[in-house]
Amino acid sequence: MDNQTILCRIGSALQQARAQRGLTQGQLASRAGVTRQKVVQVEAGLGTVGAEYYAKLAGAMGLEFSLTPARKPTLDELQSMDLT
Repeated sequence: MDNQTILCRIGSALQQARAQRGLTQGQLASRAGVTRQKVVQVEAGLGTVGAEYYAKLAGAMGLEFSLTPARKPTLDELQSMDLT
């Protein structure tokens, strides 16, 4: 599995967690001590954003990362990723 797919999955998972908690991007940014633009970039799965920001957002929502064996993305997941 390529790096971009992994980052998109992490960004998407963080976005879903934020939405489930009823938080706006601005509210999450404030809780995590980052800018709203960083939240946008992380949720987009951009590789130019340091791992520190992914961790800050997760931590601000009481989440942690875990590793699972790779699998191929579903068609729905591929269509929802912006791989530009």
